[in-house]
Amino acid sequence: MVVTGSANMQCVAAVTALIADALAGSPQRLLVIGIAGAQGSGKSTLAGAVAARLNAQGTATAALSLDDLYLTRSERLELAAREHPLLATRGVPGTHDVALGLATIAALERGEAVPLPRFDKARDDRRPADEWPLARPRTQVLLFEGWCIGARPQTPSELALPANKLEAGEDRDGRWRGYANAALADDYARLFARIDRLVLLAAPGFEVVARWRGEQEAALRAASVSAATTASDTDGSAETRGLLDAAQLRRFIAHYERITRAMLAEMPSRADLLIRLGANREVLAITGRQGRLPFA
Repeated sequence: MVVTGSANMQCVAAVTALIADALAGSPQRLLVIGIAGAQGSGKSTLAGAVAARLNAQGTATAALSLDDLYLTRSERLELAAREHPLLATRGVPGTHDVALGLATIAALERGEAVPLPRFDKARDDRRPADEWPLARPRTQVLLFEGWCIGARPQTPSELALPANKLEAGEDRDGRWRGYANAALADDYARLFARIDRLVLLAAPGFEVVARWRGEQEAALRAASVSAATTASDTDGSAETRGLLDAAQLRRFIAHYERITRAMLAEMPSRADLLIRLGANREVLAITGRQGRLPFA
């Protein structure tokens, strides 16, 4: 999402208004705003723009991505060896350090200048802790964004049928999707329970996600030429390192399909702020709990 157009600035205004209303009701407590949306929908850009506006207005605000809570590469490889090979690929529930996320939020609640975790997708590993930025002390608002923020577990019947060729071929017994689903019902439920308001950037359908993620991949590739050229073949698959070609990208996106489709089906009715996007990420409508907003 490019936040220079008037429609996208309306998104920033809508989220800022949501935050102002929530702060008025509970000014002494850290406010956690969840921003959910499919890959490439503009979550990070929106969170950055809102954080910049709030900080400029004097409201101490921090941003944290669920992506920055990924388990380290070695931890995921160990998890894959123990539970299922598909867990080597970052992304699905079960591949994040939920305890780190909860500890970070707890430190923010105490008013500490807490280091905010950061993950290097080009290296497919967590950045050293001494490279993490510090949140301002007495932070008032945390913008917590991620592709499956607020997602809910599916029922056994919903899990039974594979969602795509990846699941049909590499998760025939359902162990991988079952592991991710169990994580959603347990650790992730505790993490998402701390969200005070939920914003959903709703793609028009899963079909556009591969193109959106491909645009992200092109930007990542351009920014990471040195990382791509120095990584050896023994560093793991391109899928786990990032920097994917078209075929690898389609396979990577398949890891996210099941939960993304489920979120697009059920989350709009419970989001505190729903931002409907068109195929080119244009804003079609912005709807709050009270209906369509006047500036949407």
